Amino acid sequence: LAIMTLGVLVGWLAASLLAFTIFFYVVIYTMWLKRSTPQNIVIGGAAGALPPVIGWAAATGAVGVESLVLFMIIFLWTPPHFWALALFKIGDYAAAGIPMMPNVAGQVSTRKQIFVYSLILAPIGVLPWAVGFASGLYGIVSAALGAGFIWHAWKLLVDKRWAEEMKRAKALFAYSIFYLFATFAVLLADTVAMRAVMSAGN
Repeated sequence: LAIMTLGVLVGWLAASLLAFTIFFYVVIYTMWLKRSTPQNIVIGGAAGALPPVIGWAAATGAVGVESLVLFMIIFLWTPPHFWALALFKIGDYAAAGIPMMPNVAGQVSTRKQIFVYSLILAPIGVLPWAVGFASGLYGIVSAALGAGFIWHAWKLLVDKRWAEEMKRAKALFAYSIFYLFATFAVLLADTVAMRAVMSAGN
């Protein structure tokens, strides 16, 4: 019903993307990937990253480079976010039979992969400015947020004490939530401000 409503009232491109997202999440991720591979949230993260693409298609009738940049930010954010959670909930995931990365590859490997993803995510977060749909102010704030993400991931990587590792994992998990919220909040405020300036100039 939601897909049909979106298609009729908004557009069939957005509706098709929504249908694909639902199928991917329910069938590909939940029914297959979640319990079959430690890469579950890497591949399955595509479903969680598609909403900006759907929204962009609904608003413009096309899939623009801007929406793909937003997709990449969320897609690359997903693994370190959920693997940080999996580090301090490792027993719960094991009991549930879900092969999260710490349970399969070990905690050392997981911490390394989190750090690698943070190194990739940080510059991707600046892309809205680099490709021209955000201002330099957004670029500065995004770079600072990315540096904070890398710092938390680095502290998690190098601290080998169990209690401190769990503390660092929780800190990174909390920061990752703040990172994504702040990134999109600043991008929204930046877009509104730029449009206000453009309107005033006209």
